[in-house]
Amino acid sequence: MAVASRAMPWALIGAACLGSFAATSSGTTRAPFLLEMSGDLDVSMPLVANLVSLTATAWGITSALGGWLSDRIGRRPVLVAAPFALALSLIVQAWAGSFFWVAVWAAIGGGCAGAFTGVVFAEVSGRVEDNQRGRALGWVMSGQSLTLVIGVPLAAGVGSLIGWRGWLVCVAGLALVACICLFATVGRGSAGHTRPAARPSMRSALSPRVLGLLVTGIAERICYGLAAVYFATFLQATYGMSLAEIALPLAVFALGNVAGTILGGQLADRLRDRLVSFSVAMALSGIAALFLFMWHPGPAVSVALGFIYVLLNALGRPSFMAALAAVPEAVRGTVLGLNGTSASIGWIGAAGLGAAMIGSGGFEGFGPLGAALALLGAAGALWCRRNTAA
Repeated sequence: MAVASRAMPWALIGAACLGSFAATSSGTTRAPFLLEMSGDLDVSMPLVANLVSLTATAWGITSALGGWLSDRIGRRPVLVAAPFALALSLIVQAWAGSFFWVAVWAAIGGGCAGAFTGVVFAEVSGRVEDNQRGRALGWVMSGQSLTLVIGVPLAAGVGSLIGWRGWLVCVAGLALVACICLFATVGRGSAGHTRPAARPSMRSALSPRVLGLLVTGIAERICYGLAAVYFATFLQATYGMSLAEIALPLAVFALGNVAGTILGGQLADRLRDRLVSFSVAMALSGIAALFLFMWHPGPAVSVALGFIYVLLNALGRPSFMAALAAVPEAVRGTVLGLNGTSASIGWIGAAGLGAAMIGSGGFEGFGPLGAALALLGAAGALWCRRNTAA
């Protein structure tokens, strides 16, 4: 007689989604306020823009540390403390009187957000059956994706009334609500609450399969980041579009990301081989990258290609995360925390490579580079599948 799958923990997934939205919003939604912050803090706008790199670096460092800590003391303390500390850092940042202290507390906030992200993926992964994992992780990842669709426009609208400091307090409020929800949903009987019987080692977490997937993840993040970071600049440089004119294309691009993560979660639980699913999605996104950056028939076609590109890329992400989460419970936090670190490396790599290519030859090289990285990611996933046991 078949055993029925356990019910999906929708309350936990909702809390995790809210926490992911708040963590990502703490940095991403700073974009509409660069000019206002520059004037308020009496520094140059490029200096304010560097807060993005600062918080991304802090995020990458603490993602690994937070995952490792959760495997030693249990996930519940990290999942409750990290959003609470994030809220405090945002409130102090809102009251900071100089750029130096804004930068210090922004880095601390980025660290809190990074410590939270990998651990919440580990907790959700541990609370569902394997055949539910793709859907659950897809919904949690949609919380991050929604930052671009909802968070940034909301920040611009609300911020026009209360300023950048007031908006930081609003995000702090979201983080506190997420903290309370996680306190209520990460229960005492869950893997996230109990302290592991044996302390895991980093060596036991970093199997050849995991290392291969982490490197594959860096290639995937650079591939995605090239478009995510530079899509607006690409439209402006190619078609002479204004800031007002690129608002709708950016929303379409972000919607492709949200749709891809949700649909990809469904596919991850229906298709038998997740690494093959990821590889196919990466290869198709590489083909889309060639058309996106090397064929310019008009703005509408380029926006449609951008939607297709990010949709294909996002379709494979839940399969990748579900495959990466298929590790022993005792090291799952460490492994998914390291995934956050590899993602940060990918984002920084995308920004650096993109800037270098634009400086040397414009956007023409983005297509071949994106395709090469996509194929590298696909090949890496297939290597992991072939050479190591799932």
